[in-house]
Amino acid sequence: MTNRRFPLRVKAVIIDLDGTLADSIPDLAAAANMMLRELGRPDLPEALIRTFVGKGIPKLVERVLAGSLEGGVAEAAFRAALPVFERCYAAVNGRHTVLFPGVAEALEALRAAELPLACVTNKAERFTTPLLEQLGIARYFSQVIAGDTLSRQKPDPAPLLHACRGFGIAPPEMLMIGDSVNDAQAARAAGCPVFCVTYGYNEGRDVRELDVDAIVSSLIEATRLIQKA
Repeated sequence: MTNRRFPLRVKAVIIDLDGTLADSIPDLAAAANMMLRELGRPDLPEALIRTFVGKGIPKLVERVLAGSLEGGVAEAAFRAALPVFERCYAAVNGRHTVLFPGVAEALEALRAAELPLACVTNKAERFTTPLLEQLGIARYFSQVIAGDTLSRQKPDPAPLLHACRGFGIAPPEMLMIGDSVNDAQAARAAGCPVFCVTYGYNEGRDVRELDVDAIVSSLIEATRLIQKA
């Protein structure tokens, strides 16, 4: 962690979706096991699937097929499984996903502070937009950058730099709030400050190991560490 002074003065905030705003593991795990059953394979525990989330749906499918974080499956098996997962996930997306505690209050606080918000996620747009709407939080975000909005996704800095351009600000003026190594690496590569929440996924690793500017237990706590520049 760095030695930044708080409150941190920023002009906009980017927030990750899965593991930061919302707990989507129940739906992702349900879709993964629906896919496995359709392919004639046994279910995996939800706790294991939780560690596979974070690098987008194709990587999740690869890891689920392999049954491990390292992934590694035959290309033909992956290509056959991916559309099955996407169909299954479309059927359950948002059914059991809920906002984490304090998220709604934090979004209201950020709006009251007149800080523009962007949601940057590795989830594909066709799943992201309906989920934000269903959760009742789409209205807070003036930008939504999904996993297929650009040719590159987190941990590449491209989505964050795209958001900076959209807001017309420099990367040091925008805070990234996420839950994983993808968010931390993307922010550092872009030149943005970054906070990580303690309750997310991060592929089973402790976020305290990450190079971030603050570790927070909730989005509400994050709002107390910043003010509008």
